[in-house]
Amino acid sequence: MAKRGESGGDAGLFSAAAPRPLADRLRPRALDEVVGQDHLLKPDGPLGRMVTARRLASMILWGPPGCGKTTIARLLAHSTDLHFEPLSAVFSGVADLRKVFDAARARRVAGQGTLLFIDEIHRFNRSQQDGFLPFVEDGTVTLVGATTENPSFELNAALLSRAQVFVLNRLDDAALEKLLSRAEAEMDRPLPLDADARAAVKAMADGDGRFCLNLCEELFALPGGTVLDTNALAATIQRRAPLYDKAQEGHYNLISALHKSLRGSDTDAALYWYSRMLDGGEDPRYIARRLTRFAVEDIGLADPNALTQAIAAWEAYERLGSPEGELALAQLVIYLGTAPKSNAGYTAYKASVRAAKETGSLMPPKHILNAPTKLMKTIGYGKGYEYDHDTAEGFSGQNYFPEGMARRAFYQPVERGFERDLRKRLDYWAKLRERRGEE
Repeated sequence: MAKRGESGGDAGLFSAAAPRPLADRLRPRALDEVVGQDHLLKPDGPLGRMVTARRLASMILWGPPGCGKTTIARLLAHSTDLHFEPLSAVFSGVADLRKVFDAARARRVAGQGTLLFIDEIHRFNRSQQDGFLPFVEDGTVTLVGATTENPSFELNAALLSRAQVFVLNRLDDAALEKLLSRAEAEMDRPLPLDADARAAVKAMADGDGRFCLNLCEELFALPGGTVLDTNALAATIQRRAPLYDKAQEGHYNLISALHKSLRGSDTDAALYWYSRMLDGGEDPRYIARRLTRFAVEDIGLADPNALTQAIAAWEAYERLGSPEGELALAQLVIYLGTAPKSNAGYTAYKASVRAAKETGSLMPPKHILNAPTKLMKTIGYGKGYEYDHDTAEGFSGQNYFPEGMARRAFYQPVERGFERDLRKRLDYWAKLRERRGEE
């Protein structure tokens, strides 16, 4: 009796010396066997409804490696009686696409549709993506593209407008446990792991089902009677590199998580994301630059020392190098996370930029202009200027905005940190300015 996932046609392709990989043997044969994607595949989910209606729309499946994109595409074709035509954007070009479209036309005349599955569709350039459009629009093919990258960054707007985007989840602990159980049923014996090591295998998989099953295959190859704890597991199996591409979306997701954790004054979460970025191979100089930006943008004058600390930590990293320099940046993360927060300076700057663009080339009031020539004095430059240091309060209260422009209050300090003191100073000067206006 053939084991799960094998068929008479496939069996002849694999000899006893070259058995099919465990991940391939356990590939789901029906949509209800796919784990971790119930939000799409359950009967009232978007893909479940399409299968029930036996009418597929073109779509982009966006998700991390090993979450089932290829399997789902294949099963969608099978469930709707479409011919499954797979291509990889890494190995295919224009000539391959032409052959596929020609064959799809002929198949359509014969009464069968074609599901064109393009793995890593984001690797096709813009012109190649544009080439799909006529064949998608006229129904020659139903396009299913798979990508690990954010489609809004990588795919043409025209293509996205003709395809629905479905987000697949990384496999959670429960989904990975199902895969472990299926592997044990297929091999007819338990994995050689204690409870903690079993949990560690799921952590190593990092949401990737294919990687999880490949780990299982390594473990099943160990001598009989072996039972590994976490230390033995770590010594037996190479640890997986974190899923993090410094040039792609994971890079921006993690720096966003770090920035927003700091803004929310969650220092522990910020330290976690900082460590995740380092563990993924991020350049600490990039993190230092972003932390310095945070000090200016989100702390500002609520704690003027934050910028000083940021520059000092950055310089410390440059002098110490790795790995000692990372501790200086970790200390900065803690300082920024615990500092009072204010974006009042950032907001004031943005508002002043907008006002400058709106008002154009208005001249400064003449009383604050220097008059180095007789002509300039004659036409009023410098006339009526009051030297602030000579006034009783050290504050003249004169107008420094352009003539014809109403006074604007761009900077609104918050009642936190050092900005409390700045608020008091501004209120004091506002009262003096109001009193002067009444005189």
